[in-house]
Amino acid sequence: MDSKLSFMFFAIIASITVMIFPSEILAQTQESENITITPINEEISLQKTVTIMIIPEDNKLPWGTVKGKASDYVERYPVIIQFFKGEEPVHFAQVDMKGDGSYEYKFRVRNVDSETGEAVNIFQGQYTVKIFKVIYNQSNTV
Repeated sequence: MDSKLSFMFFAIIASITVMIFPSEILAQTQESENITITPINEEISLQKTVTIMIIPEDNKLPWGTVKGKASDYVERYPVIIQFFKGEEPVHFAQVDMKGDGSYEYKFRVRNVDSETGEAVNIFQGQYTVKIFKVIYNQSNTV
């Protein structure tokens, strides 16, 4: 089998495997997380949630996910997601809220080098994830 055919076969098998075995690398907002709210105006505020995502050294999964839900989100404002390794920014994303107030961002944490066929970790270790959402103000005192 020539190398191009082998690579295509591997890519197809990897794609099927990804669909069957979902990622377990997850940064998901929890009630206990560090949440701050900064007023923008009388009606809306910016909610910042800070959470931790850990990707083990022996990770074999190709995808990671950041997801959450907000009941008081403002339509037409995207969710901004920032990844930091220590103090260094390493990745940024913008996703839209779904109709039910949930959001999900999937990203590669592991890849295959097309030249060598070897797996390459894109993300590894501990990351601080900052998630920004525009929400309606909860009270008239803001």
